[in-house]
Amino acid sequence: MQTVTSLKAYKANVDEALRNRFQRQALDNFAVTYPTGRANAFAGMNIAELVDKVADIKDRALGRMDELYAQFKANAEKKGIHVHLAATALDANAIIADIAKTGRATRIVKSKSMTAEETLLNHYLESEGLEVTETDLGEWIIQLRHEGPTHMVMPAIHLSRHQVADLFSEVTGKRQETEIERLVKVARRELRQKYVEADMGISGANFALADTATIGLTTNEGNARLVTTLPRIHVALVGLDKLLPSLEDALHINRVLPRNATGQQITSYVTWITGPTPCAVADSGRKEMHIVFLDNGRRALAKDPVFSQVLRCVRCGACANVCPVYRMVGGHQYGHIYIGAIGLIITYFFHGRDKAKNLVQNCINCGACKAVCAAGIDLPRLIKEIHARIQDETDHPLSSILLGKLLSHRKLFHQLLRTAQKAQAPVVGENGYLRHLPLILSKEHNFRALPPIARTPFRERWPKIKPSVANPIQRVALFAGCVQDFVYPEQLEAGVALMTRFGAAVDFPMQQSCCGLPALMMGEKTAARDVARRNILAMRGSGVDQIVTLCASCASHLKHNYPQLLADDPAMREAAEQFSERVVAFSSFMNDILEIPADAFRSSGTQTTYHAPCHLCRGMGVRHAPHELIRKAGLAFVPAREEETCCGFGGSYSGKFPQISAQILESKLADVAATGADLLVTECPGCVMQLRGGAEKKGMKLSVKHIAEAVVQTLEKT
Repeated sequence: MQTVTSLKAYKANVDEALRNRFQRQALDNFAVTYPTGRANAFAGMNIAELVDKVADIKDRALGRMDELYAQFKANAEKKGIHVHLAATALDANAIIADIAKTGRATRIVKSKSMTAEETLLNHYLESEGLEVTETDLGEWIIQLRHEGPTHMVMPAIHLSRHQVADLFSEVTGKRQETEIERLVKVARRELRQKYVEADMGISGANFALADTATIGLTTNEGNARLVTTLPRIHVALVGLDKLLPSLEDALHINRVLPRNATGQQITSYVTWITGPTPCAVADSGRKEMHIVFLDNGRRALAKDPVFSQVLRCVRCGACANVCPVYRMVGGHQYGHIYIGAIGLIITYFFHGRDKAKNLVQNCINCGACKAVCAAGIDLPRLIKEIHARIQDETDHPLSSILLGKLLSHRKLFHQLLRTAQKAQAPVVGENGYLRHLPLILSKEHNFRALPPIARTPFRERWPKIKPSVANPIQRVALFAGCVQDFVYPEQLEAGVALMTRFGAAVDFPMQQSCCGLPALMMGEKTAARDVARRNILAMRGSGVDQIVTLCASCASHLKHNYPQLLADDPAMREAAEQFSERVVAFSSFMNDILEIPADAFRSSGTQTTYHAPCHLCRGMGVRHAPHELIRKAGLAFVPAREEETCCGFGGSYSGKFPQISAQILESKLADVAATGADLLVTECPGCVMQLRGGAEKKGMKLSVKHIAEAVVQTLEKT
């Protein structure tokens, strides 16, 4: 759990997690194998349709939450089930403790439940003098270590078998071997007696079916069946968001849940419980069954027009499985109770602003979580919304305010960059990189070489290079983005040369500025809106067919975030939608719209691999076009194993969390090196900055180029 009160203290905890080499390796191994397992489990299925249906089922159920609860309660009471509704986590704990005391239960066995973790149920019951034993292997291990789970599905993934053997040796008073099979036997032997002695079993539930008052549990170890059947009292603690109309709805969700969680087609056990069963040790001869539904803000959240979608979550944990930040630091530093991207959001609602305020800043905005979510939750957008909301409720940091104001004033921003260019002259080395870090950066940022600001920005070069194309087949407005405009203008020049060569008339509206994504990432939503308005107005009236950008982050932000940012602005809403419809990524424009031919290029045969920018492959859905451009340009394409894994840049993220950024970059460059390629191309200036600077710092013999630079070099002369 997060108990720190400042971002500085949180970063210190993150640094400690980065030094945990076993955890890093374990998470790394899982992150590499998970995509293949998931793909195999979904083979032959239309994942997008499955996810859309999960979202639809959950949305309809959330809209009927009170109605489904009333229906469930009425049907349950007919079957002899006691149904309780807890407004808060504390209320839920008190209800369950009272059930135990009334039933003279002192020994409790419990199966895995994130809802019980949410209420800190074990702590409460133990404070009431009750003995609680977790029976899921991973949960039992972390209970013995007095820790919380580090993953929603695999709570002890951060521990080695040697650590577990030491722990079991301490618990049993006997030296235990480190073979996993033997450790499992130890756990089974120790826990079986607990089942036999227990008076009460506590479970969670994956589903609560209103039409039959049935709860459903999907598990792999069988312990949940023992917990729910052996003790004379069974209590299920269930979030109101688990209510569904019928079994048909639950079965559809269960087609997705295990596949998305662990790459299993189905879990080892799927258990359905509809009312109490005969029980010889109970005074009545029947089991006593209680279901405690937990609100804890869910009823209000279900009515929230922006955030209600977080209650679609089916707790598969996939958003952590693919998160590059989680892969580096693990769940203890990437969640409070709930882990991963979903945890960054619901921590605010379930555990308060103070627990969420540091966590929510640790998102690199790569979009991998959204792409893999079983319920189609727009996690990156909601994380940014929570960040902005927290800053609006408290004080905006000075650095954030200054950035927002700077980006809102184009002339001031550009003048500052020009001044910085002159000031940096004495520290530019012969290799073309800065010899010293700027004063605003600490030594932790020294993991990559940084480029200087260009002597002449693209906007000042434009009047001299502006091309003229007779009878153009496309008219294009070029959106530069601030990094290419002021740091890498040669990338834009390469792009312009290619577009004009193949018949596009290119214009560069001079009133454009930064896309505004850095402001949004810093929680400055007002500034992001101001910048969006300015850029839309800058492009208005240009009469172009497309707005092309060579920056993947800009492209995704312009296309998807502008309409959202201006949705409540009657004067700009329609203009924002029309603007976004014309935004296209450079490689898509060249390959899919201009359809450039391969015979316009000479073959170089250079071994070339590709890094897919997060905002291009997931943000824009562009995957095929860059591959085709590389091949058409006569480069020998060598795919990297983790082509779509983030490079660790993330714009302002690498400035705020340089240690994590450096570690992600280290993994990325190792993956690139494994291809044996001489040339690495990508389609985002931020990725170029991160990868080129990292390769330079490591002394790698690797050329890193924007795809426009690489392709233009093999263009046959006319």
